[in-house]
Amino acid sequence: MNKIPYGRQSITQDDIDAVVNVLQSDWLTQGPNIKSFEDAFANYVDAKYAVAVSNGTAALHLNAIALGVKPGDKVITTPITFVASANCVRYCGGEVIFADIDPETYLLDINKVRELLEKDRDHEIKGIIPVNFAGRVVDMEAFRALADEFNCWIIEDACHSPGGSFTSSVDEKVMSGSGKYADLSIFSFHPVKHIAAGEGGMVTTNDETLYKEILNLRTHGIQQDASKKIENHGIWYYEMQELGYNYRLTDFQSALGLSQLKRADKGLGKRRELAVRYEKAFDGKTYIKRQSGVVPGHAYHLYVVEVEDRPGLYTHLRENNIFAQIHYIPCHLMPYYKQFGWKEGDLPHAESYYKQCISLPMFPTLTDNEQDFVIKKIDEFYN
Repeated sequence: MNKIPYGRQSITQDDIDAVVNVLQSDWLTQGPNIKSFEDAFANYVDAKYAVAVSNGTAALHLNAIALGVKPGDKVITTPITFVASANCVRYCGGEVIFADIDPETYLLDINKVRELLEKDRDHEIKGIIPVNFAGRVVDMEAFRALADEFNCWIIEDACHSPGGSFTSSVDEKVMSGSGKYADLSIFSFHPVKHIAAGEGGMVTTNDETLYKEILNLRTHGIQQDASKKIENHGIWYYEMQELGYNYRLTDFQSALGLSQLKRADKGLGKRRELAVRYEKAFDGKTYIKRQSGVVPGHAYHLYVVEVEDRPGLYTHLRENNIFAQIHYIPCHLMPYYKQFGWKEGDLPHAESYYKQCISLPMFPTLTDNEQDFVIKKIDEFYN
């Protein structure tokens, strides 16, 4: 069997043609494809506004700046995420407070978040960053109610969940990144994500003020709108009015992302079919302690199982050319965050999950034969 990774991009001839067309045009960066991609993506996730940026980490950083994170501010997030979800707070000098996960969903436990907020007598906690880990979408309606109660903002880290959704209390399908409940949402277009652009990210929101602020911050804080300039020396004149960054996405990356977006629903459908096959294959197996399962609205960036003897299984799969992955090492146990006092034992559910979790191959071009081979090798290891 050929190498089977945990994730893999799919590049079609349409994708290649879209990129080549841009390379043969007058624009390589800041061209018309960027706005087309932003508009199409906003429509896809049911948001009013979208801003394309260089990567998901840049999107998080811009969100933290736009929401005013400053030294002394505290922000709650999950330890089971890529470190960028927490690091964006540190970039602004804020303090990261990790709350434990719900062991059934692997998502940030809203009850643990409430406990932290109720203890925050001086209102130092300014925001919450829930993460749609593996593609399962957080109940943003519930988090919005909690955030409003304690006067906090919300960034929804939706890197794993484009096309995903949750069902609200009034039985409404709410799209991940729609901006209905979060102040800002972010996505990633890394190659193993649903939509691949090489690198790239997107910010979505329904707040026009935040939208305009992020547009400005994305390009060095430079203002080119004549009506908003403090001075005007002529048609060439521009002003840097605040400290921004070069977090722009190129035109050819946007063309690739736009092409991939056109078949995003097809890819999402295939991921959900694979999830059903995994769930059926592992149903009743005693060595599977918990699995992602089949969940309405789940986008299945990852399919995670918790198992006995995870190190042994991981090695066995690699020996058979199956390159499963571990998502994630808890952020609070990273050396950088341990310097702030975090230690093993602080977040027991996250730590227990980490010792048992493994992400199995999950991507739209994974064939039934390849998936069956993965399942066979897992059974073989335990039997």
